[in-house]
Amino acid sequence: MNIQVNGEWRQIGAQDLAGALEEIGLGGTVVATAVNGEFVPASSRAAARLAEGDRLEVLSPMQGG
Repeated sequence: MNIQVNGEWRQIGAQDLAGALEEIGLGGTVVATAVNGEFVPASSRAAARLAEGDRLEVLSPMQGG
């Protein structure tokens, strides 16, 4: 299916958020995620189903000040 990942269209075979992160190489990385503007905690990613045209945002934590 086609979904947007950080604004870029990608072809993803995974049906859930956890699988999509694995597929794009971020499976073991500490990130914050949102699907269609709704925050999805790490504990809920395997249950978060994806659909054609969904918008996935993936953000890495940053340090600084």
